[in-house]
Amino acid sequence: MTTTTDTASVADLERLKVLHNGSKSTLTFSDTEMERRLTGLRTIMAEKELDAVVLTSYHNIKYYSDFLFTYFGRSYAMVVTPDDSVTITANIDAGMPWRTSYGENIVYTDWRRDNYLYAIQEGLRQRGIAAPKRLGVEDDNLPLENRNKIQGAFPSASLVDISQAAMRQRMIKSGEEIEVIKHSARIGDLGGEAIKAAITEGISEYEVALIGTEAMVHEIAKTFPDQEIRDTWVWFQSGINTDGAHNWATTRKVRKGDILSLNCFPMPSGYYTALERTLFYGEPDPASLDLWNVNVEVHKRGIELIKPGAVCKDIAAELNEIYVEHGLFPNRTFGYGHSFGVLSHYYGREAGLELREDIDTVLEPGMVVSMEPMITVLEGQPGAGGYREHDICVVGESGSEDITKFPFGPEHNIIPA
Repeated sequence: MTTTTDTASVADLERLKVLHNGSKSTLTFSDTEMERRLTGLRTIMAEKELDAVVLTSYHNIKYYSDFLFTYFGRSYAMVVTPDDSVTITANIDAGMPWRTSYGENIVYTDWRRDNYLYAIQEGLRQRGIAAPKRLGVEDDNLPLENRNKIQGAFPSASLVDISQAAMRQRMIKSGEEIEVIKHSARIGDLGGEAIKAAITEGISEYEVALIGTEAMVHEIAKTFPDQEIRDTWVWFQSGINTDGAHNWATTRKVRKGDILSLNCFPMPSGYYTALERTLFYGEPDPASLDLWNVNVEVHKRGIELIKPGAVCKDIAAELNEIYVEHGLFPNRTFGYGHSFGVLSHYYGREAGLELREDIDTVLEPGMVVSMEPMITVLEGQPGAGGYREHDICVVGESGSEDITKFPFGPEHNIIPA
């Protein structure tokens, strides 16, 4: 027997819900930390004379509420006013967003196409802002179609970009954030050790990646028992597959003489870190060893240069000279490092803190930045492959702390075949 629902009854279904199902979970950060973040955003709002902000990105919703959404074709938001905040989430997630977020939550249903926008409007109305005059949005992560829809929902409002100011706030980490990042880096080291121990002739890249991922996930669960277990991964590459930094594991099997690239990415509570190392299975040939040593030279010098007062573009310029001296500058693959915090391979990072020639940001205490030089030599040339090292440094008052402990270089990472 088939049951049908007529159009009228569908229209009568709830557009919005409040789903306080269960009780609030233990969040990653303290209430004091969450209020510190929201106070920083409200300072930005005051400076820009905004009535409210509508956040739509993974990273800012996570940063200001501790809730990390799963897109899957539905939009999410967080409304922040001078006095309150509320996340806007889809009915498919039920009560989980409320349980795992700081502040209130409104759930919108699928029964009408515009319910997401209606929920944003209601979130503001409930907080006494029915017709905002100036509304903050994130232009760097807001598709034009959605921006136009938000503008249509608030026709009298001027939409003002807050993405760059919010990014600058996120670039300076709190003590609580740095503690999570340090744990994440430690977990990455454990994943690296599991991978190194698993490498043997004939094992496939994806099998090694699974071993490293499992080791990290177990440690994340042990270290952060109250948090979601999600999004941790490994890129393990061999031979020609080492040429790109973001090449996923394949079914290729490790062979004697292979250049290898170990890449661990633990992600406790959205705070991704990375461990990346060049290894060889068996003794490298002389050309490969020379290339590896040059990249290690750049890596060591780069770590030394990360300190308060250093300018991103100046670090890049000095490291460029080492590659130029060895005739390898054309082989450089990407920038020398970037900010760490709330980020992932599917929602990016803080673009204002990149160790590149076009970034003039000055390093400050509380910033967390990687050093990750890479060169690639194409197939058929002596020493072919990709050479990459990666450490994470926490900038302090007088220097920086390298929180990556897995050793690098030929003296440590040649695996007997």
